[in-house]
Amino acid sequence: MAAPGDPRQRFLAATAANYFGLKPAAAAAALRGRPEVAGFLDDGSQELLALRRSDGGLSAATKIEATDSKNNVLVFFKLRPDVITEDNLHSNILVSSMLDSPINTLYQAVRQVFAPVLLKDETWSKTFDPKLQKLLSELETGLSTVLRRSDPNCMGEEFSEDDVQAILTPTDEFQFWIECARHGTKLYSKERASHFKDLFDDIAKDYCNLDSLSLFEVVDLVETTRDTVDSVWRQTEHDPYPQPRMHNLLDVIGSCLGRFVQRKLAALNLWEDAFHLVKENLKAGILICEQWASACEYLTGQLWQRYTLHQWKNEKYFPESLVKLGKRLDEVLTVRTLHEKLTFFLPSGEQNALHVAQVFEPFAGLNPVHYNPYTEPLWKAAVSQFERIIAPAEKKVASKLKKFISDIQDSPQQLLQTFQKHKELIKHPNISKELLLERETLLARLQDYVKDYQTDFETRCHGAPGDVSGPLSGKNLSEVVNNIVWVRQLELKVDNAIKLAEALLSDLSGFQSFHQSADSFLEQLKVYEQEQFDDWSRDIQSELSNPKSGLCIQANSPVMELDHVFGTLNILYSDRLVTLLREVRQLSALGFAIPAKIQQAANTAQKFYKQAVILKQVAHFYNSVHQQMIESQKPMMLQSALAFEQLIKHSKSGPGGEAQMTWDNPRELEAYIQKLQAAAERLSTENRKLRKWHTNFIEKVVSLMNIDLLRQQQRWKDGLQELRTGFASLESQAGDHLQT
Repeated sequence: MAAPGDPRQRFLAATAANYFGLKPAAAAAALRGRPEVAGFLDDGSQELLALRRSDGGLSAATKIEATDSKNNVLVFFKLRPDVITEDNLHSNILVSSMLDSPINTLYQAVRQVFAPVLLKDETWSKTFDPKLQKLLSELETGLSTVLRRSDPNCMGEEFSEDDVQAILTPTDEFQFWIECARHGTKLYSKERASHFKDLFDDIAKDYCNLDSLSLFEVVDLVETTRDTVDSVWRQTEHDPYPQPRMHNLLDVIGSCLGRFVQRKLAALNLWEDAFHLVKENLKAGILICEQWASACEYLTGQLWQRYTLHQWKNEKYFPESLVKLGKRLDEVLTVRTLHEKLTFFLPSGEQNALHVAQVFEPFAGLNPVHYNPYTEPLWKAAVSQFERIIAPAEKKVASKLKKFISDIQDSPQQLLQTFQKHKELIKHPNISKELLLERETLLARLQDYVKDYQTDFETRCHGAPGDVSGPLSGKNLSEVVNNIVWVRQLELKVDNAIKLAEALLSDLSGFQSFHQSADSFLEQLKVYEQEQFDDWSRDIQSELSNPKSGLCIQANSPVMELDHVFGTLNILYSDRLVTLLREVRQLSALGFAIPAKIQQAANTAQKFYKQAVILKQVAHFYNSVHQQMIESQKPMMLQSALAFEQLIKHSKSGPGGEAQMTWDNPRELEAYIQKLQAAAERLSTENRKLRKWHTNFIEKVVSLMNIDLLRQQQRWKDGLQELRTGFASLESQAGDHLQT
């Protein structure tokens, strides 16, 4: 038994106290007199000691029980089967912990500790057998697969979509659906998993090779990712994507993007590298953080909450840590920008006071991209010290800015541009105080701008797009979408004015009045925007109730009809449906929740859109082919034309022998379209050949007319023979049709 004050027992007690959050004295008392502890220290054959929390403080065991997987376990085990002494205490005892389950603990140890060291570290990898390297990689992959099963404590074959503990990166999620598609036990589940896998394919490769991309490429990837997760959430081909799983996916994507931004920016010296280089990279990093936060907020806070077919329940998801990282990067950019602008405004002789080594000294030893609650106080202290260093330079720059602004204050546009350009400099307290009068002038200008926008809106809002007194019109936009886009542009201008005022003018007496009037106008714009959408919704739903509107397409409705009066073929898929599809897509992108009835109609229309486009092309050919034929050649194409017409008239045998091809059988419709296209192509090819013959005959006849029969009789005979040979060839091809 270990004696009181035994350094070996103190080591065990101190380690356990730190791990379990106990007081050292309490941990020592809990271990004192334990035979398991004494055996581990004094008996070379006892190679393991497992400690876990219990009601009495700590319990000890010489092996890990199956029930321990539900508790945190601290494990001490020996490198060699020796008695523990004070001399070998730190060289013969290994310490490990077990959280959640043995499989998860082993997987994390392999993934984060042993695989990187043995496979990526050059010192160890070159001496590590390649076969063992392969086995280690396979072990990591296999453990990852087991964790994605329904029960991480067993080797069952079922996959549980509710268990996301092993989904630590976006690639883990993509791999989960690949494994479900390959190894699922039910056909429907495999098809559903395969569908999700296909949707994720657009981004899977990029996330797998994320470090090979630049910050600027990942800005585009964020947008693609937003569209991909939106497609996954709103797909209707299979059962919906589980919300807990999507919540976790949004979270791990945010964490992955945050770590990527930190790694890329860590490669730069943010204080000493060229300003333009640091600025570009910081802006890209900030944009990545802001775009993903905005995407999550928009999808889970607006779009998906309004999507009735698969509604996001509970509160919106917000990637808080990513947002805070973005704010930290913005603060770093502000510090660098402030220094750069101060240097720009100061005369060359006074710039020595802003030397990089001196100004950025407070940030020495502090990595600005490592944001967490523990580094925040250090960062704030460094920023405060930086501001004290630059205070004298700020006063000199403020007087220069004051003079510069006074020269341009009669030009409102230049004034706005100057304040916007030097916003980071002007919003700094010392400079802001010196430019009080100039900022009041800016506030008056912003008030005038907002009033002008409001007057223009009230003048145009009741007119038609494109009219002198109507909303400005864009290209390829229906009236409702055009009006909403126009008002969104006004909202953006007003919002920019508000943001500039909030950044630079919030301490002025007239700020609150300006803010209230601008907010009131913004609300007026939003009401107009909503009214436009509501009017459109009512009109469309009314049209959907009218069978003659052109919007009522049902799966069992006829595909086409033949007008026996005019002899024209009409495809029962109106141009209004095409417009509806475009409007639904554009309004959804603008953030509106499409009513379920309209969305269902759009989904049905989209389902048959591809076939409808092809059929309209065939119908156009059918309706215009007679105009392309030469009158004298029509009898020669009679059989092909009749075959094409019969195919049109008898698309499918229905009651009474009438043509009843409907939209509800995609395979049959696809086969019918192929027959139509083939028949149309045959008729078109035959017509082209005959027209070519006709042109050749005309040229030969004209050529004969220009021959002198007295002098060139043989040439005339040769030309005539060519004509006869051509007629004979054409007659043999046409067969009985020419005689008819």
